[in-house]
Amino acid sequence: MQYELVTTFEKLDSVCNLAQQQKAVALDTEFVRTRTLSPHLGLIQLYDGHQLVLIDPLAIDDLSPFIALMENTSVVKVLHSCSEDLETFLTAFNTVPTPVFDSQFAASILGLGASLGYAKLVELLCDVSLDKGESRTDWIARPLREAQLSYAANDVLYLLPCYEHLVEKINEAGKLEWVYQEIAQLADKKRSQMPEEFAYMQIKNNWRLSKEQLTVLQALAAWRLATARKKDMALNFVFKEIHLYEAARLMPSSKSGLSQLHGVNPQSIRRYGETIITLISEARDKYAATSESQRLPKVSRLIDVASYKQTLASLKTVSDKIANENNVSPEVIASKKQLNQVLKWYWFDNDETRVLGLKPDVLSGWRAPLFEPHLEKLLGNKPSL
Repeated sequence: MQYELVTTFEKLDSVCNLAQQQKAVALDTEFVRTRTLSPHLGLIQLYDGHQLVLIDPLAIDDLSPFIALMENTSVVKVLHSCSEDLETFLTAFNTVPTPVFDSQFAASILGLGASLGYAKLVELLCDVSLDKGESRTDWIARPLREAQLSYAANDVLYLLPCYEHLVEKINEAGKLEWVYQEIAQLADKKRSQMPEEFAYMQIKNNWRLSKEQLTVLQALAAWRLATARKKDMALNFVFKEIHLYEAARLMPSSKSGLSQLHGVNPQSIRRYGETIITLISEARDKYAATSESQRLPKVSRLIDVASYKQTLASLKTVSDKIANENNVSPEVIASKKQLNQVLKWYWFDNDETRVLGLKPDVLSGWRAPLFEPHLEKLLGNKPSL
């Protein structure tokens, strides 16, 4: 099927008005995110069963017809492995499509494979082999070549036929709401923003640091995240995580001391050295002036909780039982990471999930009614948010 490149508001409005009349549309995005914190939208692909279009967001100032389509809850939006697409839509439009049928998640429910790639799904359901040769394209550059545009069009052309097959099976299994709720929950995660003062919680090996070192890491991680957001730079292009950790561990008092960190970029020291040294000094002063009871507590680890391994094993047994009762693979119900997430939420005062204002995955969406009775027996009453 021949695609059409949409570069004017008038054409976009016409395309979206027709798409609004369909029960489902296939969507995909192409974006660039090499040195930036946020993805930069380069192309939107849309197929509604009649129109196969590539929307150029760089050529159209007003994309409101597309936003209206995204927010029309009577039209199902079909995407494959949509996590980065949701983030791209949020960055570009401050909204996400709804409802979303994610073909990758639906395939996993049906036992077709965990994290099945789009090309593999198309081969499996449509018996078509797709060329992935243009996947590393700079989608912001113009003009885009014919091969690039054809590649992009194929990313949605076969998505609707896959959807028709998957949605029939998902409906037969009575799990359509699982698919919709899974992506609604994912969208909530994408909307959540880590408060800068808690950015230190995401730094690897933070548990190794003393309270004073952790106070320094808190200041440095907050500064790095604030800088990354302000300049739209990937975190490690501001200052690499390993060097941030080492600066907190060693607490150098001069730029020359900071420059001794193994592998540190001299340009980073020239640009941010004075700021980092000042932050270290201020954090140490803050620590010294704070009473012990008010100081930042050391980072807790699940492995250090005496009952952790036994409780995790019990949780895994519960998860496997739920999977068996619902005729899906255990990986669909809960990963080890998701089980660890709920234990942190129950046991620790500070955990990433709570800081983000979220609930653990197994206590959200379609999983909540499956897990809640078991968790109350195993872990007691739920903590408050």
